[in-house]
Amino acid sequence: MKKLIFITLMAATLLSSCADNKDREEKEQAQALAAASQEQLAEAVQDRDQLLGLVNDISADMSEIKRLENILTVSGGSETPNQQDQIRADIAALQQTLQERRTRLEELEKKLKNSDLTNSKLKQTITNLRAQIDSQASEIEQLKTSLNEANTRIGELNTAVDSLNTTVADVTNAKNEAEQKSEDLANELNTCYYAIGSKSELKSHNIIETGFLRKSKLMKGQFDQKFFTTADKRSLSSISLHSKKAEVLTNHPADSYEIETRGEQKVLVIKNAAKFWSLSNFLVVKID
Repeated sequence: MKKLIFITLMAATLLSSCADNKDREEKEQAQALAAASQEQLAEAVQDRDQLLGLVNDISADMSEIKRLENILTVSGGSETPNQQDQIRADIAALQQTLQERRTRLEELEKKLKNSDLTNSKLKQTITNLRAQIDSQASEIEQLKTSLNEANTRIGELNTAVDSLNTTVADVTNAKNEAEQKSEDLANELNTCYYAIGSKSELKSHNIIETGFLRKSKLMKGQFDQKFFTTADKRSLSSISLHSKKAEVLTNHPADSYEIETRGEQKVLVIKNAAKFWSLSNFLVVKID
């Protein structure tokens, strides 16, 4: 009887021990499973956050592309060389950044494909981001094309401006030359000469020739033109003769001038310049 009781107690003890071990093992397994799930969840959350960060980065890239597009649109290709160099550097930086974004997206896509926690929304987000990156790459290429076209237009405009400047310079030179010729001709046409002197002075300079019983001749030979004073018909209105007596020897319409007495001196006053000089550009006055 005692032996039976002992066996029964031993069996109960063994059963109790086995049950405790099983509970402990199940608890450990549950804890391990829970720990593994938390790790996966943390990794999934991290992947999701990286994906959201990539969304923000790509949005920032889009803003930068729009900024460069606005610069090229507003300026119409009139950027300075320094501005063009800066735009070129910005475009190159954007290309590099987009390549980095593409690489990050590919790495996240691989990780999410191997994760049991990836859902349809994340997959759709990845698809949308890939499309945005491709679109941005296309827009950057368009920016490069626009900048190159702007450079071409600037080159053409510079050539046109140079040609126009040359044309303007040629026209200006021709105009100046024509104006100078016109001015020279006007000055030449309006140049007049007058000589005032006594009979002996005029004769000594071969301006008049006289002889016994011979009519006086006026400037018929090689007269001394240096004795004449050069003047402008347009501004010459009167000539002081510095004499009490004066006689005009050259031929001028009588009603185009008069000799006035001012004080004790004679003054030749030209009343109508065009008429006065119509017959000769030379004036000879004999004084005593």
